[in-house]
Amino acid sequence: MRILVVEDDVNLNRQLVEALQEAGYVVDKAFDGEEGHFLGETEPYDAVILDIGLPEMDGITVLEKWRAASRVMPVLILTARDRWSDKVAGIDAGADDYVTKPFHVEEVLARIRALIRRAAGHASSEIVCGPVRLDTKSSKATVEGVTLKLTSHEYRLLSYLMHHMGEVVSRTELVEHLYDQDFDRDSNTIEVFVGRLRKKLGVDMIETVRGLGYRIQAPAK
Repeated sequence: MRILVVEDDVNLNRQLVEALQEAGYVVDKAFDGEEGHFLGETEPYDAVILDIGLPEMDGITVLEKWRAASRVMPVLILTARDRWSDKVAGIDAGADDYVTKPFHVEEVLARIRALIRRAAGHASSEIVCGPVRLDTKSSKATVEGVTLKLTSHEYRLLSYLMHHMGEVVSRTELVEHLYDQDFDRDSNTIEVFVGRLRKKLGVDMIETVRGLGYRIQAPAK
């Protein structure tokens, strides 16, 4: 899953980026509204953390421009404690949720997990597909109760497929959502990770749809 953090406070930006990366996300960052708006308009994100008080272009304007351009990724806005009007303006502009500063990073992580789940149509923090269970809270996966030992890339791949189970996901979409904007988009590593993941799952669940991509679904009984 790929997240964009738009926050002008350097320390807070770094804190959020590090926490998200430790939780298994790929993270891009921006420090002003113009850069954030450009990234959000040109790159595919599974969720965005957007500060309201940004230089160059304020967060509300950024969000309004995204929604006007039909950018539908979930957006979590960061607001000041005493500015209730920012919360209202943010929600009206198209925000999906908000967190008030100062906040605990754990709360931000929990809200991001929830936004991504809901956007994919999942209500629970645990996503189940046949014998595979993905715990989005702990970033762990099990097969018939046995914990899988996955690399960060393998986990991201499994998580994205599980969030979109039953859907055909193209290789391009996987690359766009599993790597940051500096990654070599011509790499063939997706195929390598799919092969490794299939071996570790030990069950026939990841289908290659010729010419289209991959799909994960529960094995036929």
